[in-house]
Amino acid sequence: MTQNSSCAFLGLGVMGAPMAGHLARAGHTVAVYNRTAARAAGWVTQYGGRAADTPAAAASGALLVMTCVGNDDDLRAVVLGPEGALAGMSPGSVLIDHTTASAQVARELHAAAAARGVGFLDAPVSGGQVGAEKGQLTIMVGGEPAVFAQAESILRTYAKAVTLMGPAGAGQLTKMVNQICIAGLLQGLAEGLDFGRRAGLDLEQVLQVIGKGAAQSWQMDNRGPTMITDRFDFGFAVDWMRKDLAICLEEARANGSTLPVTALVDQFYARLQARGGGRWDTSSLIRHLRD
Repeated sequence: MTQNSSCAFLGLGVMGAPMAGHLARAGHTVAVYNRTAARAAGWVTQYGGRAADTPAAAASGALLVMTCVGNDDDLRAVVLGPEGALAGMSPGSVLIDHTTASAQVARELHAAAAARGVGFLDAPVSGGQVGAEKGQLTIMVGGEPAVFAQAESILRTYAKAVTLMGPAGAGQLTKMVNQICIAGLLQGLAEGLDFGRRAGLDLEQVLQVIGKGAAQSWQMDNRGPTMITDRFDFGFAVDWMRKDLAICLEEARANGSTLPVTALVDQFYARLQARGGGRWDTSSLIRHLRD
């Protein structure tokens, strides 16, 4: 793709808005669509480009169309149908989905795009809102190598790592592995820190010491300090994690995997939701142990 590619971005939430902003700052022409039109208008005021009334209108004339919405049903709503993105896309253009969704919907959209001569990549991201704002996301991609080659340089506009993992659906499956690992890490970190507190240890010192050893992780470095100060009003929400873990557990039932720890942590998150913690950061698992 050229330095001044025509792009469309559909979905301007906490992830999509800064990602689209990086495209605009890099010199690309960007059309945007958001279900709440005022948010799209606000983005245009900040970055330029144009806001469209429908996904199809935003996608019209774009070489690359990115989506970043809530779930499978939201994704189908913005991509399929007479006003969906595919209706406005031309043969040879590429649809890139950054939603964390199921591998099944990725394969479904791949087939729908192929029928119109449009390339498709499922490209979920890791790195959270901070990663999106800093342009330092990790993107795991499923799709055909030739289509990936068309889009890779543009994806690097807001990513530090972009990797083709396999055919359509492979990006979503890799994101599932990511979320499964995070769930287990956070539960282990929560248990360890709660144990240390009850044992009377200085938890700041504990983190400093074990953070230099085999227990070190991104979660420990970035969430350990806020866990011990009981701060959870930021970050990746429990509600979002439960949505992701439901996808993981459904896929596990389909492929015969056993995810006992993931299923247990999902239930702990359900209890946090029941007490009003749906928007707390995922590291709030320690609240389940502490209270």
